[in-house]
Amino acid sequence: MSDDVTADDGPADRSTPVVRRATTADVAGLAGVSLKTVSRVFTGSAGVSAGTRRKVQEAARELGFRPNYIARELRSGGISTDVGFVIGDLGNPFYSKVAAGVERVLSDRGLTMILAATEDEAGEEPRVVRAMLDRGVLALLLVPIADDHSYLRTDNVAGVPVVSVDRPLSHLAGDAVVLRNADGAARAVRLLLDSGHRRIAFVGSSAGLYSHGERLSGCRLALEERGLVPDPALERTDAPTVETAEAACEELLRMADPPSAIFAANNRAAVGVYTALRRRGSDTALVGFDDFDLADALGITVVSYDPVRMGVSAAQRALARLAEGREPEPVRTVEISTSLTVRRSHLSLP
Repeated sequence: MSDDVTADDGPADRSTPVVRRATTADVAGLAGVSLKTVSRVFTGSAGVSAGTRRKVQEAARELGFRPNYIARELRSGGISTDVGFVIGDLGNPFYSKVAAGVERVLSDRGLTMILAATEDEAGEEPRVVRAMLDRGVLALLLVPIADDHSYLRTDNVAGVPVVSVDRPLSHLAGDAVVLRNADGAARAVRLLLDSGHRRIAFVGSSAGLYSHGERLSGCRLALEERGLVPDPALERTDAPTVETAEAACEELLRMADPPSAIFAANNRAAVGVYTALRRRGSDTALVGFDDFDLADALGITVVSYDPVRMGVSAAQRALARLAEGREPEPVRTVEISTSLTVRRSHLSLP
């Protein structure tokens, strides 16, 4: 039986109904023009004044209308079988494993996954998402990076289910599939505490990023449980890459009273910290969050989970939304459980 937890956000979330998408007729009505004029605007045809073109485009934005670039296929009797998945960094193996889970569910139903990446750039997310929606996808899975997802509100109303993966949406209620981040981080730090460590550092990305904020909270919680006061001087929340994590570790080791253990908040941080420790020949203990291919060979203890399961759950949530009737379910959050994979990391004090 799965340990995954499903949480409902309450009846208030029913206020966002699933309704039909805006049509060219709706745009024509709001702009006060003919259907033929709307068609000319979106096909780039001549014979439309700049003022009329602007009115049509403004009406389309207000209604959340997206030109359907597969309209010809639909008119010929075809239907869209595409589900979009917008991820962060294409080079991160985490995303490829989540995508494998998504594809497993979709292929069983004759659907196709279309993949796009934001490269973890917040400013890129709206552009990438809108490009995906313009393709006429049935549903959208999204690893959020933007600070505000209210730009998706109209698209939700237009009937495209949006499921966030790894992090919840900001300023918009929506289904989400996330890890039990704080719980996993607390387990890792308790393991270090049980091994005798008291000065435990944190190396990760911005605490403003949901997953890392939760992991930092879990780290602090485990320390407080043992009567220890978390030391901000041991927290590095500005290391989103292998290189910046390596530099953060070097800085920690140069302290007058350096940490005896480091908790790395993701796979990239773990690689960076490990590289710095090995170069210095340091006996500092290391535990990471996220398993990765080299972790076993390097003997790094990690907080592990099943990223494929995340993808499966996200795809299932999207398909459930597509199958709903007139009364949609409340917004749901599925939490994927974590566990500790203990390897040769030396956890005891030297």
